[in-house]
Amino acid sequence: MEAKTNQTSGEDRPQPAMDSPRAAQAATRRKKMTKQLTGKRDDTAMHAAARAGQLESMRQMMSGKDAEELGALLSRQNQAGETPLFVAAEYGYVALVAEMIKYHDVATAGIKARSGYDALHIAAKQGDVDVVRELLRALPQLSMTVDSSNTTALNTAATQGHMDVVRLLLEVDGSLALIARSNGKTALHSAARNGHVEVVRALLEAEPSIALRTDKKGQTALHMAAKGTRLDLVDALLAAEPALLNQTDSKGNTALHIAARKARHEIIRRLVTMPDTDVRAINRSRETPLDTAEKMGNTDAAELLAEHGVQSARAISPCGGGGGGNKQARELKQQVSDIKHEVHSQLEQTRQTRVRMQGIAKRINKLHEEGLNNAINSTTVVAVLIATVAFAAIFTVPGEYVQDPGSLAPGHDLGEANISHQTAFIIFFVFDSVSLFISLAVVVVQTSVVVIERKAKKQMMAVINKLMWVACVLISVSFLALSFVVVGRTERWLAVSVTIMGATILVTTIGTMLYWVIAHRIEAKRIRTIKRNTLTHSRSFSCSGMSEGEWVDEDFKRMYAI
Repeated sequence: MEAKTNQTSGEDRPQPAMDSPRAAQAATRRKKMTKQLTGKRDDTAMHAAARAGQLESMRQMMSGKDAEELGALLSRQNQAGETPLFVAAEYGYVALVAEMIKYHDVATAGIKARSGYDALHIAAKQGDVDVVRELLRALPQLSMTVDSSNTTALNTAATQGHMDVVRLLLEVDGSLALIARSNGKTALHSAARNGHVEVVRALLEAEPSIALRTDKKGQTALHMAAKGTRLDLVDALLAAEPALLNQTDSKGNTALHIAARKARHEIIRRLVTMPDTDVRAINRSRETPLDTAEKMGNTDAAELLAEHGVQSARAISPCGGGGGGNKQARELKQQVSDIKHEVHSQLEQTRQTRVRMQGIAKRINKLHEEGLNNAINSTTVVAVLIATVAFAAIFTVPGEYVQDPGSLAPGHDLGEANISHQTAFIIFFVFDSVSLFISLAVVVVQTSVVVIERKAKKQMMAVINKLMWVACVLISVSFLALSFVVVGRTERWLAVSVTIMGATILVTTIGTMLYWVIAHRIEAKRIRTIKRNTLTHSRSFSCSGMSEGEWVDEDFKRMYAI
C-alpha cells in the first residue's frame, strides 16, 4: 500500500505521501485534530502512540504478547471510550491502522466510543477512504456494524457526502443501502436531505428498490429532496422511480406539498410542469399545496402554484358530495382550524416575547451587578483615602508643636500644638477625628462583609454611601476651620470666601444626590405597583399595560443614586 511504503523501519512518525490531494487533506485534518483533541486523559501507552502516529513504537508494544494480553491492550478504552485503533483511524494514520487491524477481530474492532462510533464509522464520517479500505480489507464484516440509532457507516458517509467511501462500502456489500436507521431513514434519505446528488445516484444504482422506501413519517427520499434546493437531485430521483411523484407521507403530503411549505420555487416549478403531477392532491388537513403555501405565508410560492392551475381545497370540492350539511361542517372545521392556528401563533409570539424579556432582564441584572460592584470598590478606595488624609492632617497642623522644654508658655505642654487653644483648631480636631473613624468603619465593613443577594447589597451600599457623605462633609468642615488659622486675622475675608464657595458646592451636590435617591425610590415603587396590578389581572405579558419598550425604559435606568 502507498501510505505504508512511505514509512521505513527506523521511523516512528509516519510521513504520508503528499503528491495527492487526498494525502494533503489527511495531513491537514490530522493537524486540526491534534489541536482539538489534546487534553484527553486516561490514555494508555498505545493510545499515545496511536495519537502520535508512531508505527514502530506500536509494533514493539504489540510484539511478544500472547493473544489474551494483546486483546486486553487493544480493547482498552480511555475516558472518551476510544480504543487505540479508533484513535489511529480518527487521526487518519493509514499505515498504522493497517498494522493494528491485523491483531483485531470484529468484536474488538467494533468497540464503540462514547460518541457511538467505532473505528470504521469515524473514518467514514471523515471521508478517509484509505483508512476505510484497510479496515474493510481485513474485516469486511465491519461494514454491518451500527451505532445506537442503528446507523451504518454507509449512512454516515452518505450524510456527509463522501462519495469515495460510499462507493467502497457498496462494493463490499450493496445490501447496506437497505438498512434503515431507527427513525426509518435509509442512506438514500440522508443523502437526499443533505443534497448529495452523486451519492443518491450511486445508492440508486446499487439498490434501485430503495427509492420507494419510506421512513416512520411515511416520507420518501423525494420528500427529503423537496425540503432542499437541489433541482438535479429531484430529477435524479424521479428518473429512477417516477412513482415517487405523487406518493404521500403519513399526513397525506406529496412532494409538492413539502416544496410549497418550504417555498422551494424551482422545485415547485419543476413538479407542477410534469404531466403526471396530481395538482389536486389534498392532505389530511384538507389542504392542497396552494393551501399549504398560503398557510405558511409563502406568498410567492402560492402565486407560482396558482399560475400553474393549483387550486385550493375549497375550490376543488366545495360540497364534497355531501350536501349543504357537509359544507357547513367543513366550514366550521376550517374556522376551528384557523382559530387554532391563530391561538398557536399568539402563544408562540407570547413565548418569544417572554424569552426576549428574560434575556433583557438578565442583561439588566448583570449591568446592575457591575454597577454595584464598581460603587463598592470606589467607596472602599475613597474611604481609605479620607482616613489617610484625616490621620495625616492632625500631625501637620500649621504653627507646628511645642518642642523646646525650656520655652514652654503658661498652659502649654511639650508636643502640644501651638494653636490648640484656638476655636478653629478645636472644630478642626473634632470634625477631622469623626471623619477618620467613620471612614475606618466603612473600610472594616467593606473588607469584612460579603453580600451575595443584590437587594441586600443595595441596602448596605445605601447606608455606607450616607456615611461617606457625612465623612466628606466633616473633612470639608475641618479644612475650612483650619483655613481661618492659615490665612491669619488680616486675610480672614479670604477664608470666609472659601467657606461660602465650599458650602455652596457641598450643599448643591448633596442636595442633588438626595433628590436622585428620593426620585429613584418613588419611581421604583411606582413600577412595582404597576407590575403587581398587572400580575393580578393576567399572567400573560402580552396582556400587560406596559409595552416591551416601556418596560425596558422604566426598569433600566442608565444612572441612579442609592
